[in-house]
Amino acid sequence: MHFTNVLSISALALASTAMAEVWTLKDTFVGPNFLTEFTHETIDDPTHGRVDYVDQATALANNLTFTTPDTIIMRADNKKVVDPAARGRQSVRIKSNKSYLEHAVVLDVRHMPQGCSTWPSAWEVDEAKWPANGEIDIIEGANDISPNTVTLHTSPGCTQPAGRLMQGDARLDNCDTTINQSQGCGVGLHSTASYGKEFNANGGGFFVMQRTENDIKVWFFARNDGSAPASVSNPGQTLDTTTFPQPGSVFTNQSCDFKQHFGALNIVINLTLCGDWAGSLFNANGCPGSCVDLVNQQPAAFNDAFWDIAGVRVYE
Repeated sequence: MHFTNVLSISALALASTAMAEVWTLKDTFVGPNFLTEFTHETIDDPTHGRVDYVDQATALANNLTFTTPDTIIMRADNKKVVDPAARGRQSVRIKSNKSYLEHAVVLDVRHMPQGCSTWPSAWEVDEAKWPANGEIDIIEGANDISPNTVTLHTSPGCTQPAGRLMQGDARLDNCDTTINQSQGCGVGLHSTASYGKEFNANGGGFFVMQRTENDIKVWFFARNDGSAPASVSNPGQTLDTTTFPQPGSVFTNQSCDFKQHFGALNIVINLTLCGDWAGSLFNANGCPGSCVDLVNQQPAAFNDAFWDIAGVRVYE
C-alpha cells in the first residue's frame, strides 16, 4: 500500500537535503599510485562485452595504461583487428585494493571513453558478494548518449520514493537486481555535459559521491564553468559538502535499509564494449551496422575510447 500526505512529503524533502557532511581526506590516487593501489582485473566481463581485460604488465607494454605524475590514461586497443575467436578487443578494468563503507569520493576526470559500442563506468562494488553488498554506479553510459546515469543495484527489498529533491530525473524506482533485467534504480543527471562527447569537449569535470547511513548523493560539476566548489577543484585535507548545491541524484534509506543492502565497496573503473547495454541499444542509439563487427574490424573507431583521470580522492 502506498500513500502520501503533507507530513510525509515534508519528511521526504528534509531527508533528501539533510546529512551533508564535512569529510577528511583518507586516500589520494594520482598518477603512478594507481599502478600500486589498484589491480588490473582480467576477469571475463560480467556484462558480456566484446572485450578482453588485460593484466597490468600487458596494459603497460601495449600502452593501454600509462601514467604521468598527475595523470592515468586507460584505453581500449585502437591498433589491431580482432580475431572473431578471441575474447574481444583489449581493454582495461582496475579495482582499488581498499574498500570503503561511509565515505565521499571525488573523481577528477578530464576525458572519458567515447564512441559507438563504448560503455565506460566508474563505480563501487563488492564483486565477491554482489549483489548482497550493493553497487553504486557513479559514472556510466553507453554509445555517447548523455546525460550520465547514476544507479544503485541491490538485493531484493530496496526501493526509492518519488519526490526526492534533486536536479536529476528518476527512472526506475526498484533497485532489485532480480527484476527489470537488473537495471536498478537510476537517475539521469541534469546536465548533458556530464557524459560523452560534450563532457570531453568541455575538458571533463568532477563527480562527487557521498555515502552515509541515511543517503547516497552524487554531484557533477563541469570543469570549465566555474561551478565546482573550492574543496573539489582545489582539493585539500577536507571536503565540505555542506556548501554544495542541490545534488544531481539522491537515494534515501526511507524504503531501503542501507546497512542491510550495502557493505564495504571497492572502486572500479573500466571500459567495456557492446555487451548487455551498449550492444542492445547500439542501433537505437544511432550507431550503424553491427556492434561486434565494429569492435572486431575497425580499430580506428576506438581512437577516443580512453579515460584521462587527474585523480581520485576518498574522504572519511
